[in-house]
Amino acid sequence: MKIAAHRSFTFCFGLSVVLSGWSLSATQLDNICRLHNIGVRKPHCILDKEYHQTKVPSARDTHLIYRMADIHLTLSCGDYDRTRPLIERAVPTPGLDLKVIPVSSSERHARFVTNFEFDACELQVALFLGLKGRGAPITAIPVFPHRRFNHSCVMVRLDSDITRPEDLRGRRVGIHGHFNPIALWTRGVLQHEFKVPPSSIQWVADGVDLVPGWSPPPWLRIERAPAGKKMQSLVEAGDLDVQILSDSGADALAMNKVVRRLWPNYREVEADYYRRTGIFPIREVVAVKDEVLKRDPEVAVLLVRAFEDAKQRAYRYWADHRRSCLAWYGAEQEEERALFGPDPWPYSIEKNRVALETLLDYAFEQGLTERRLDVKEIFAAAALD
Repeated sequence: MKIAAHRSFTFCFGLSVVLSGWSLSATQLDNICRLHNIGVRKPHCILDKEYHQTKVPSARDTHLIYRMADIHLTLSCGDYDRTRPLIERAVPTPGLDLKVIPVSSSERHARFVTNFEFDACELQVALFLGLKGRGAPITAIPVFPHRRFNHSCVMVRLDSDITRPEDLRGRRVGIHGHFNPIALWTRGVLQHEFKVPPSSIQWVADGVDLVPGWSPPPWLRIERAPAGKKMQSLVEAGDLDVQILSDSGADALAMNKVVRRLWPNYREVEADYYRRTGIFPIREVVAVKDEVLKRDPEVAVLLVRAFEDAKQRAYRYWADHRRSCLAWYGAEQEEERALFGPDPWPYSIEKNRVALETLLDYAFEQGLTERRLDVKEIFAAAALD
């Protein structure tokens, strides 16, 4: 297939130009555009089998190809070492005029789910699946800015007789919401590794699930915490036996005064879980509005590349052990590299295939989605491996 370059065709961002006397293959056009940092929208090119190659434009001919402004895009995400280069504009984002708006998780989700305020947004993965499964006009790209293991997040009241996962049957367990990713992963682990189904537990949520149209399935026993009450206070008051809550943040030490971990040796348990399953649990994913992808499908690939470059910059920064205040930071880094390899946060569908398929299984089993979604339908086609 040839591109009849002596006819009018449209370059990236809507510029039509005429290159007289040239007929280029799609590969040649790609190479020229890449060489001179020019994008091309192939759907808008004129394709004609009748034309044969006559001349390939050289660099001096590119005065006919005008560069247009990059695609303006708003992105909201968390402030992490792997996103900070984007926030600070420390890495180039070719093709994108990217405005990054770092806000807290709860505010980010509320602003995006309420009126899709941002063009792209980091979302909790369980929330994304719930929205996508109900027709929300958003699609993911294979960028996972936040992931953590979850065994350490299961906290038991100090005076409780709970000593093993099987003891959670019939207990009152606090979560932020049914669509919280820590809750999703933990319910899946309890069911598939310890034969404790979600239906055997009384769940108490101290937050609101931002999924319009969702109602609890008949088997799910879930209640809302009293207004203004958080699960930590409910545990302390004896109204909850267990809380499933991120153990990071300023209140982590305070939490440990009233609770203990179900898995005291959680690090060993989580490393064993990874060795057996190959899963480093994904908590958040980047979603893009469908109207943006329809208008500019190349946004998916450009965003993935931007996030990848930012992540690699973070890797290089932390490679210097002097940059951490941890005494044994170098040893910690070596241990993790031995377990995960050089890139524990891959932005790829295939490299996350097991985790993604497991997520989709859990989401359907637990009533987050009404049917079992397929990986291909939740990610932008342009970003598929």
